[in-house]
Amino acid sequence: MQIFGVDIGGSGIKGAPVDLDRGDLAQDRHKVLTPHPATPDTVADKVKEVIDHFEWSGPVGVTFPGVITDGTVRTAANVDKSWVGIHIEDLLRERLGEDCPVTALNDADAAGVAEMSFGAGRGRTGTVILLTFGTGVGSGLFTDGRLVANTELGHLELNGHDAEKRASSKAKEDHDLSWSHWARRVQKYLAHVEMLFSPELFVIGGGVSRKSDKFLPLIEGIRAEIVPAQLQNNAGIVGAAMRAGERHGAP
Repeated sequence: MQIFGVDIGGSGIKGAPVDLDRGDLAQDRHKVLTPHPATPDTVADKVKEVIDHFEWSGPVGVTFPGVITDGTVRTAANVDKSWVGIHIEDLLRERLGEDCPVTALNDADAAGVAEMSFGAGRGRTGTVILLTFGTGVGSGLFTDGRLVANTELGHLELNGHDAEKRASSKAKEDHDLSWSHWARRVQKYLAHVEMLFSPELFVIGGGVSRKSDKFLPLIEGIRAEIVPAQLQNNAGIVGAAMRAGERHGAP
């Protein structure tokens, strides 16, 4: 069975039909740039553009870079603040039409759902934390395979700042940091998260996971196992589609 997944990020919006049996994209994803300012209306237009590219009709799963409860956006760190209080599912359903019912969830939660089912966290028990390093730092926290939603650990304080201001891949680019310098920042962040949650496994996702060989070997002093996300930057698309499939009766 196929369900459409869309991943809304601070820099790009990407989507594709997902094969739920394989946990992988059924077609090459289509990506557009996130508009600036990333208001509800402008982002909704871009989500429709991605879905129209495939002439899709049917359920759609959508990720969002912030806390979502009962379909309503509660925080918006890397998009326009006007998102707060918007019922994202209703907004997108109105834009896409009744043939495309929408299920929305936090972006890192979606990536974690995919990795726990089809990727690096498959079959793992205990506490597993997926962290996505991109425009910000997202988190998906799992205990014995069950998601603890909307943890937003990228906003933990680290050296007097939001951790994502120091450890995101955007911070690496903005400050032209070497891999070794950035790895030290990531190491400090992981040590802080480990102190709080004592996970057995860290799964490192986001676009930078494609280059994990450049920084993961430089990270030391962390007790938990650290591995790159197997689905890499497609995990959010897959996880969003999985949640939409669950909601609409997919096996």
